[in-house]
Amino acid sequence: MPRTPMPEREGRLRALDFEEVNLGYTDQLAILEATRCLQCARPVCVDGCPVGVKINDFVAAVADGRFDEAGRIVATDNSLPAVCGRVCPQEIQCEGACVMGRRSSPIAIGHLERFVADRARGRGGEQAPATAPSGWSVAIVGSGPAGLACAADLSRLGHDVTVYEALHEAGGVLVYGIPEYRLPTAVVEAEVGRLEEMGVVFELNAPIGRAESIDDLLDRHDAVFIGIGAGLPRFLEVPGEHLVGVQSANEFLTRVNLMGANRSDAETPVLVGKRVAVIGGGNTALDAVRTALRAGADSATVYYRRTEDEMPARREEIRHAREEGVHFEFLLNPVGFGGSERVETMELVRMRQTEPGDDGRRSVEPIEGSEVAVPVDTVVVAVGNAPNPMLSGTPDLTMSRRGTIVTDEVGMTDKPGVFAGGDIVTGGATVILAMGAGRRAAQGIDAFLRSGALVEID
Repeated sequence: MPRTPMPEREGRLRALDFEEVNLGYTDQLAILEATRCLQCARPVCVDGCPVGVKINDFVAAVADGRFDEAGRIVATDNSLPAVCGRVCPQEIQCEGACVMGRRSSPIAIGHLERFVADRARGRGGEQAPATAPSGWSVAIVGSGPAGLACAADLSRLGHDVTVYEALHEAGGVLVYGIPEYRLPTAVVEAEVGRLEEMGVVFELNAPIGRAESIDDLLDRHDAVFIGIGAGLPRFLEVPGEHLVGVQSANEFLTRVNLMGANRSDAETPVLVGKRVAVIGGGNTALDAVRTALRAGADSATVYYRRTEDEMPARREEIRHAREEGVHFEFLLNPVGFGGSERVETMELVRMRQTEPGDDGRRSVEPIEGSEVAVPVDTVVVAVGNAPNPMLSGTPDLTMSRRGTIVTDEVGMTDKPGVFAGGDIVTGGATVILAMGAGRRAAQGIDAFLRSGALVEID
């Protein structure tokens, strides 16, 4: 039986607004898809999930129409199921491991997770029960996926948890970095609301490292978890990058997502002009270019120095972008920008692939004399991020050369009682990997508090 497609809004129409693209399964579609599951004796899909959701159990419950039970099963291991069901790269994680993929198409685990999470949210949500109060207090720095997952598990373990967020809304990259049409703000607000119902306290407009230090937090909390992500944008380091109209994807998406900058009455508007160029090939580049169209650009083009097959963005996002009218140019690399005060042109050089190396991966090199110039009004650079530097001066906190925080396997730093996880430790990764790190750190923090020293964690 073929995979059950997710209903979607029509491409050219959805490119005119910020309403969600994917519409979600109905009860009947969810049951139809869940019945494709083979219920393997050894569910390798669970091994592919960084937070260990019991996928076979919740899918079986959906197939039987036991939707409430399916929601409870997912909530046991995943504190952000409605988020993960929308933005996690299931195709390279749980679905990538699904044995059905060897025969036809893997089970649509992400779509089913979204279905049970949305249904549970509409009925008040599902959450694992908490234990008795422990008497210990933990500070979480950053309210992104790592911080939220850590906060949820610590709260269930009975600890008092306070989350410190530098911005004016909780959610971290989930609210400032992912557009509304992919992850509605209401979904993140509902997930944060469930944590508040569990007793988690959120302190907003609290930039730790500026307003207060980690040592200040340790004065009133028994342990600290750092999950501030990798929010420092990288640039191309080419001539003309200082011109007005050249900006990072972080700035562009944050203005639109948190400040409503696409509105005509916004205090900090985004003026995209007629011709927008986005540099990069990842999901952030796709988010930026699709947002530019919705913000009024006449044309929006992705420029990527490799081929389409090598783009790290999800295939679904590439398809959605094309359906909405986004253009793609491959094997082109920017070497400079021109203009007096505002950017007017972008100079590029054509690239060619080299022979595969020992790892089987082709590199690219510029073709001499192949430079071209294209007219642009706005350029968005989406070539990756570096770790957030706000805590780089914290005493006794060991940092790597890349600016990441050094920890052990459960997130313990060299500073007693201080743990870290997510992109600030690994560099830029995925939402679900950050959540997995937050969950491991919660176990480590719990063991540290109860024993006074770190013990072995399963």
